[in-house]
Amino acid sequence: MTSQVSSPAEQADGADSTLVGEQRKPAGVKDVHRLDRVIIRFAGDSGDGMQLTGDRFTSETASFGNDLSTLPNFPAEIRAPAGTLPGVSSFQLHFADHDILTPGDAPNVLVAMNPAALKANIADVPRGAEIIVNTDEFTKRALQKVGYAASPLDDGSLDGYSLHPVPLTALTVEALKDFGLTRKEAERSKNMFALGLLSWMYHRPTEGTEKFLKSKFAKKPEIAAANIAAFRAGWNFGETTEDFAVSYEVAPATTAFPTGTYRNISGNLALSYGLVAASRQADLPLFLGSYPITPASDILHELSRHKNFGVRTFQAEDEIAGIGAALGAAFGGSLAVTTTSGPGVALKSETIGLAVSMELPLLVLDIQRGGPSTGLPTKTEQADLLQAMFGRNGEAPVPIVAPCTPADCFDAAIEAARIALTYRTPVMLLSDGYLANGSEPWRIPDIDELPDLTVQFAQGPNHTLDDGTEVFWPYKRDPQTLARPWAIPGTPGLEHRIGGIEKQDGTGNISYDPANHDFMVRTRQAKIDGIDVPDLEVDDPHGARTLVLGWGSTFGPITAAVRRLRASGESIAQAHLRHLNPFPRNLGAILKRYDRVVIPEMNLGQLAMLVRAKYLVDAHSYNQVNGMPFKAEQLATALKEAIDG
Repeated sequence: MTSQVSSPAEQADGADSTLVGEQRKPAGVKDVHRLDRVIIRFAGDSGDGMQLTGDRFTSETASFGNDLSTLPNFPAEIRAPAGTLPGVSSFQLHFADHDILTPGDAPNVLVAMNPAALKANIADVPRGAEIIVNTDEFTKRALQKVGYAASPLDDGSLDGYSLHPVPLTALTVEALKDFGLTRKEAERSKNMFALGLLSWMYHRPTEGTEKFLKSKFAKKPEIAAANIAAFRAGWNFGETTEDFAVSYEVAPATTAFPTGTYRNISGNLALSYGLVAASRQADLPLFLGSYPITPASDILHELSRHKNFGVRTFQAEDEIAGIGAALGAAFGGSLAVTTTSGPGVALKSETIGLAVSMELPLLVLDIQRGGPSTGLPTKTEQADLLQAMFGRNGEAPVPIVAPCTPADCFDAAIEAARIALTYRTPVMLLSDGYLANGSEPWRIPDIDELPDLTVQFAQGPNHTLDDGTEVFWPYKRDPQTLARPWAIPGTPGLEHRIGGIEKQDGTGNISYDPANHDFMVRTRQAKIDGIDVPDLEVDDPHGARTLVLGWGSTFGPITAAVRRLRASGESIAQAHLRHLNPFPRNLGAILKRYDRVVIPEMNLGQLAMLVRAKYLVDAHSYNQVNGMPFKAEQLATALKEAIDG
């Protein structure tokens, strides 16, 4: 869905909703309170449809025109044991009438579909927040399964919250009694009842959800009708019950963004669209060779739908075959892509090294997750930076690009393609699970805003021998970029040797000459070092002494923390890296301007290690590796300590 908004404004990204107004209704009609922001978390079993519920609430919120940020959180198991803590799935949505940056630190509203969902999430819920619980699931067996000796609904442990006990299951079954469904079938719609109730509470549009349900269950119209009925029943319950005396309005974020047409987008969807746009701007077919792996698989799913744009997708039998096919497509003249997550990068490393040696454009999209090995497949981490930088044998330098928000994944994909095509090199793009699954508004760009990525293939001989013979040298380089020519197989007169064994400079013939190998290694490194990347911009309005430096998905939490500190009168500077290899040329000079440099990362200090080694700056790490993104308040506290120190 799209919406129109206009003119920018910047406000602090906070964790708490603020009551900004109150609208009194006539007698018998419920009060409506206006808020500037709300954070809602839906939580239940992985089979309760919490991700679908959150997605639908998000879509309606986007169509309404709010700024938003989401955090899906789900188990790695396809179907974890029902009613257990490991099986809890949740979806958090932060939406506001102004510019926000994160899914929020703590929910104002928790919807808990069972005791496990309540226990797994209650520690994050601040006192005074609203908790809606499905009382039908709080049976003795369900309580014992998660370690409750007595029901928290009755023992006073929830007295500090605004508790709304609602028999969601029973109400849903009652609403669907005329649809001829079994009780089990009817119970599956309780997430739609909850969605209807929350849609009433926060005045969300409903037309889009009803249209979605009709489309999703088009082949089962009776199921579509039942879900729509449950959704409407939830809305009507909110309207009529005495337990919900107030509903809330969060106005559209009409002053948060530049004028344009916006839609809600996730990071993986933005990457997919960015790749398609890059292929069109380069006038090259797009080829994806991939093996499914969480959390990268959505890119394969999405690109497979776009054959009309000349996209070809190949689901390979394993990670090695996926990148091998992609490299073959690059040799054949396609914009070639392979997608994976951390463990898959390890398997692809030999072929990435081959691409470095062959000097062919190839995009390697690493959607990082918790590791090592299988690790935490559905959780987020930033721990593949050193693997991207050094994870190949020999001297095999590769450019590295990292998007900072879900919407920024679109631009990062185009930038990675620009570098790969211009400099004839594989490029690593480091996204992560937080960006991949999270979503936010994205301004749909005009075509004329996109860069021209047109490629000139080799057409004929490019070198003259001493005897006057004109020949094609596959490693004769562009003097500006050091890129070698890209010759399409089958072009008459452009036959040349290719492979992983070291080549002679210029001719591409196999060479074991020590001096030639030294020259080729240094030349490949010089090509990467010479990539044209923009200077790093620093946000420092007050001449601070402390700089916080980040990369990738830490942008939102860092920026939110910086806003909080500045709002309280502190002075702090912020800079965020998109290009991690090569670093921006002015990075060293920037680092030396500050007394203290703090680098928050969702790893054990990988960027900090690189910065300390390259620039001899005493950068301080602030690290977290718990599978979840930083919280703004947590970072603000750490940065305040750095300022005071």
